[in-house]
Amino acid sequence: MAKKRLKITLKKSLIGSREDQRATVRSLGLRRLNSSVVLDDTPQVRGMVRKVSHLLMVEEV
Repeated sequence: MAKKRLKITLKKSLIGSREDQRATVRSLGLRRLNSSVVLDDTPQVRGMVRKVSHLLMVEEV
């Protein structure tokens, strides 16, 4: 069985966001607007996505 993967895209600007939210987005590997990363679907990644979900778009790959 193949591992589940998530495609995460930064859709909103980090201007005006809290420092912990900026750090979370950076730790996901996102640098600039509309940048995307594909990560394994783990509880750690899901928690980070949940914390900044208002800034992201998430798709299952």
